[in-house]
Amino acid sequence: MANRNVAANSSFERTSLASLDQKLALAKRCSHEGVMAGAKAAVVATIATAIPTLASVKMLPWAKANLNHSAQALIISTVAGAAYFIVADKTVLATARKNSFDPPSNQ
Repeated sequence: MANRNVAANSSFERTSLASLDQKLALAKRCSHEGVMAGAKAAVVATIATAIPTLASVKMLPWAKANLNHSAQALIISTVAGAAYFIVADKTVLATARKNSFDPPSNQ
């Protein structure tokens, strides 16, 4: 039993815990970058979609007759949500790929 307690406090276990903490911090930074990039893309997509959608409702008779406020909001929010998830996913994957080939230096 005493051997197990000594082995639990070995330098190997402390090293592996430090490595896990470093990997966890790297994963948090990676996901945060993805969230920020996705949010920026969602804002741009919202603006890029809202302007033509609202303009078409004002100018086109078909759109004025068939696109109520709920339909307009659905069009705009769908594009914003899609842009968020696509960009966030691509950013997280690109950051993870970059970090797997080029591990961060200990400074």
